[in-house]
Amino acid sequence: MITLPFHSPERFEYLVAPPPAADPGHWFAFSGDRLLVEIGPPSSAATGDLRVPARPQWARLPFGSSPGLEAAALRRLYLGRLGPSHCFAAEFPADTPAPPGSSWENLRTLFSVLDDALFAIAGRALQIIDWDRTHQFCGRCGALTEPKADERVRVCPSCRLSAYPRVAPAIMALIRRGRKVLLGRGPHFPRGMYSALAGFAGPGESLEQCLAREVAEEVNVSVANIRYFASQPWPFPHSLMIAFTCDWTGGEIRPDPVEIEDAAWFDVFQLPKLPSKISIARALIDAVTGEMRQAHGGGA
Repeated sequence: MITLPFHSPERFEYLVAPPPAADPGHWFAFSGDRLLVEIGPPSSAATGDLRVPARPQWARLPFGSSPGLEAAALRRLYLGRLGPSHCFAAEFPADTPAPPGSSWENLRTLFSVLDDALFAIAGRALQIIDWDRTHQFCGRCGALTEPKADERVRVCPSCRLSAYPRVAPAIMALIRRGRKVLLGRGPHFPRGMYSALAGFAGPGESLEQCLAREVAEEVNVSVANIRYFASQPWPFPHSLMIAFTCDWTGGEIRPDPVEIEDAAWFDVFQLPKLPSKISIARALIDAVTGEMRQAHGGGA
């Protein structure tokens, strides 16, 4: 079974509206892409325990002239229930100070530090906050939109246009050839890091068509035997990464000078620096190259 970060835990129930008098068990507060976390007693000499705060512990703390920090929130949204605990999201201005005993931390840096279930829900919270922020006004007539109580949607009261949370599907392709895989690096990648190829699906395009097009455009090779691997929501801010494996059938690597800084075939026993384990790209590369090493007489 493939376990990936940002996948909502099985015990999380996605709901739009809380029941009356619901006591929030978790409050996912963001300032930009930084999550508010409480710092617990150190579990070792080097690290402390981080947790998502419960609203009653910090909502009434003073914030400037406001009666409590919650009053400074730009928006507050209900997310659902994790077991018996209700979960809420909130967005705060960029200059909001963290309450005592808390800090604002970049969500990416909290991978493997924050509880996996809370980390996954935090990713969902960040996407829903971004959607709510960017759909306050109708994209067709400009009127102020209104949220529906029983559905995750903002509706224009004037022209009735509905705006649901956006999801941008993007494919990821790991290409195999013998005991090698094709990896590339974009201009923005950390130095020396390579990854699987990726690109967004276009209107009217299947995922398989998108994969073949992106591979041809980015590295000038053709592929076949496309097989689904796994998917991962990516909340920076609203992508759905859908990973595949495929086999090389022809063409020599010629990187797109705009999209790809470099691309090459790498022996599965001599891989370059790879993406962080937070990403589906790393899970894809690790799983496929591990199988290939086993098939070619190597260890895990």
